[in-house]
Amino acid sequence: MSIVSSLSPRALAAPESGIVELVNYARGREGLLPLWVGEGDLPTPDFISRAAMDALASGETFYTWQRGIPELRQALSDYYDRHFGLRLPVEHFYVTGSGMQAIQIAVQALTSPGDELVYLSPSWPNIAAALEISGARSVGVELQFEGGKWAVDLDRIETAITPKTKGIFINTPSNPTGWTATKQDLGDLLALARKHDLWIMADEIYARYYFAGGRAPSFLDVMEPDDKIIFVNSFSKNWSMTGWRVGWIVAPPEMGQVLENLIQYSTSGVAQFMQKGAVAALDQGDDFVAANIAKAARSRDILCDALIATNRVETLKPDGAIYAFLKIDGVADSRKAALDIVDKTGVGLAPGTAFGRGGELFLRACFLRDPTQVAIAAERLCDYILKL
Repeated sequence: MSIVSSLSPRALAAPESGIVELVNYARGREGLLPLWVGEGDLPTPDFISRAAMDALASGETFYTWQRGIPELRQALSDYYDRHFGLRLPVEHFYVTGSGMQAIQIAVQALTSPGDELVYLSPSWPNIAAALEISGARSVGVELQFEGGKWAVDLDRIETAITPKTKGIFINTPSNPTGWTATKQDLGDLLALARKHDLWIMADEIYARYYFAGGRAPSFLDVMEPDDKIIFVNSFSKNWSMTGWRVGWIVAPPEMGQVLENLIQYSTSGVAQFMQKGAVAALDQGDDFVAANIAKAARSRDILCDALIATNRVETLKPDGAIYAFLKIDGVADSRKAALDIVDKTGVGLAPGTAFGRGGELFLRACFLRDPTQVAIAAERLCDYILKL
């Protein structure tokens, strides 16, 4: 018997990331244009890094508040006041070691082994994996795709609900599709959750990347104080902090001790000097975020306009998030295509097979990059597509 065969079945069942597989395959190649992972091309801005370095230099290296330092929880409250028009007391905010940990903690808080959570597919694969590793069951409900646009079907969601269902995971604006729920969509989803007494886990990490202007509609716009909604979020995308691994949860204050306990028994909190950087991001970073959004909008137009002009790509410009999800004529196996594309063009794309049901024929490109680089990537991709 091998050592591996004696490990936990849940651990053994954890899937390899289809995105990471491509990254590992081609990482470091000369001339590579990496559009495969969900991050921009800028390092963390100096005003954030400097705040963390100053805190580190001053000795802020001890155990700290499990729920987050008071300054960061207050900064989060102020951030939501500015951008969501809602003053939430600091008791609603909990700092986590990444958006991924926020999801893991929410899953642990809401589900028991054998419970089910419905999510919309194609989806960022980590939500389904987090559920399965915890012992719960992930139930994917496909978004509708027609004419290059994605839409939610409430009847499909309701059909998927069983006595074991504990909640619905909603990511809007969506990774990978760019689907962005309207305020009406959110109201309808909330009504469905209320009808079946379900939780909503709302991933609004891309709320600021909304190309109609302002921010995307949020469950905060339609909910009542007693609604069962837990929000998961991250500093990664807005402030170019993907490597920092700092996120947050917004939840009813009554959950506070439960969430603190779950943080305690996983990471025992986020390093205080890193949290000081996060405070600087929130307090001083609005102009940086606005510039990131403007860059994403320009690059989205460059990439999508070029690909659509080939008449071989079925997609429309996404309403939100930082991804183009492409259905290319002649591509029947997106994993095989992604490997071929990076070999022949040097453009790294994520295969749609990594995003679950409904994504098999698609490829994902992250356009939060310098428009000049995106134009080069678009030219290479168009040349490849027109030769298929």
